[in-house]
Amino acid sequence: MSIQETRFIWMNGELKPWAQAQVHVLSHALHYGSAVFEGIRCYETHQGPRVFRLTDHIQRMYYAARVYQMEIPYAAGELVAATKEVIRVNDLKSAYVRPVAFKGYGSIGVVGATCPIDVAIATFPWGAYLGEEGLRDGIDVCVSSWRRVAPDTIPAGLKMAGNYLSSQLISQEAKSRGFAEGIGLSADGLVSEGAGENIFLVHQGRIITPPAAASILAGITRDSVIRLARDLGYQVIEQAIPREMLYIADEAFFTGTAAEITPIRSVDRLPVGSGERPVTTALQDAFFGLFDGRTADRWGWLEPLEAEVTTITAPGGAAAASAGE
Repeated sequence: MSIQETRFIWMNGELKPWAQAQVHVLSHALHYGSAVFEGIRCYETHQGPRVFRLTDHIQRMYYAARVYQMEIPYAAGELVAATKEVIRVNDLKSAYVRPVAFKGYGSIGVVGATCPIDVAIATFPWGAYLGEEGLRDGIDVCVSSWRRVAPDTIPAGLKMAGNYLSSQLISQEAKSRGFAEGIGLSADGLVSEGAGENIFLVHQGRIITPPAAASILAGITRDSVIRLARDLGYQVIEQAIPREMLYIADEAFFTGTAAEITPIRSVDRLPVGSGERPVTTALQDAFFGLFDGRTADRWGWLEPLEAEVTTITAPGGAAAASAGE
């Protein structure tokens, strides 16, 4: 899906015209994948534009940076405020938001300890990642021949740029075979996740999803869906899932910032269940109901763009406070 350019990108503390937000060809991240990033959505709601779980996303970016010993040169609250600012100056009511922190130009060694940490935040319009038709009717997926990374190789639970080489292989293979997306198995042959989505199954009235230890990124939308499901009275179980459960599930769906809640219609050309999706539909209604007022935001997930005091505790225990803009 092509990027629809907007006017400004926030980069290293200032707003820059879109075309001027550039990096050097020898930036460390370009060669070694040393970047942490997030995918966030701003929704046009019944109360105006709201950013979905913005603070949680920014906090997660700091967690990933900490593991890779990347010192982001801004307080978390500053990035929260900058995200809101760049959405506003681009005059967006709904948007996809991409904050990224990466090792820039400085040295060519693997570690890149002397490289500066550059930070940028882009916002632009973006529709349904797997298609509006997919949201409504479901998508056809396959199990990939490519496995997800083993737990003791690179940390799958971090949203690190280099991790997505695995996702590219899974998704490319699926699309080359005529499927909308692929499912990766973990190193031990159990169900892990989609190329860029978490996966849920519905079986005998229970909602089942792989645990965080299954080489998944424990997604923020995944967490939101688990909370919404339990709020609706469903039993949600995080457990190891053998491949055969994909073929006997009554329902299946992907979740993610980009995918939102996308039903899975078939796996390896086998239809999922009877084709009826009462649980998935209920969860879609609850999720999208957050943005039109049908679902009360009891968790404070919808963050307004207006100036407000935000206090965030970043890794290391230091509190970062921002007065919005």
